[in-house]
Amino acid sequence: MKMIVNDLRPRGYCHGVARALSIVKKAINDETVVKPIYILGLIVHNKKIKEAFDYYHVISLEESGKTRVELAKQVIDGTVILTAHGVSPEVKTILNERNIPYIDATCKDVYHVHDHIKEHLKTHEIIYIGKKNHPEVEGALGISNEIALVSNLDEAKNYQKRSNKPIYITNQTTLSVFDVAFMVEAISAKFQDVTFDQDICAATLNRQKAVIEQSEADLLIVVGDNLSSNSNKLKYVSEVQTNTKAKLIETIDDIKIEWLKDIKIVNVTSGASTPTAVTNEVISFLKQFDYNKKETWDHVSKLTHLDILS
Repeated sequence: MKMIVNDLRPRGYCHGVARALSIVKKAINDETVVKPIYILGLIVHNKKIKEAFDYYHVISLEESGKTRVELAKQVIDGTVILTAHGVSPEVKTILNERNIPYIDATCKDVYHVHDHIKEHLKTHEIIYIGKKNHPEVEGALGISNEIALVSNLDEAKNYQKRSNKPIYITNQTTLSVFDVAFMVEAISAKFQDVTFDQDICAATLNRQKAVIEQSEADLLIVVGDNLSSNSNKLKYVSEVQTNTKAKLIETIDDIKIEWLKDIKIVNVTSGASTPTAVTNEVISFLKQFDYNKKETWDHVSKLTHLDILS
């Protein structure tokens, strides 16, 4: 018996991801852009997109444990594209000093957070809520060594003031709105004069809202990269806020048939950096799937780089 498959909306690329991908595609085809093209990290957190750009000889500089500053120092020629996650001012200084041209694909929502930090830096003690070692967090913290990072509720509860200034709080754009709220509440309960700008981007908020309001289902499948913060948060929100079991998959290949046994209703969403073609392939598979008919079990992706970048 076939399952009911519900396609949650919105899903797919947010404006920041769409812009970043457009910038890279334009650079590939622009003869005036000095080659080779390097991306400082992954343009967005999605391996399928990286693989598609690999096809066009775009080099993604991504080494475990290395900062964007360290990666920038490796470039000796060509053109660098800064990812949607943003970078610290030091990265741009390094590239300028080395006469390496760069194209800035930073999301405007990330720059909005940077602007908030700069506006309050002299007058406030800055707390930035974010995930340790995430590139967006690295870029924001790189604005000043006086910014304090808070990554979880325990750190929020145990935070100790370092000055007599009032506290200003902002956050990584792709976090769970609930996690951020709990951490802000914990800090506000300890200190007076706390100001908070909730800077979770609209795309993240709207996708989380859709998951929270999802119709009753036996399973939610989130299509997104394991490195994608907003994709991981969709899975988290489903399980914690709606008690709906969720699985995070990068492509149709990651689906395990045993997950679908006895499933009557499955909802599907995707992260803000997931190609629509990848999600559509997953949905098409689920709609034709019947656990009792093994001929419907084939779930090997047939997508090419052209499908991913279309």
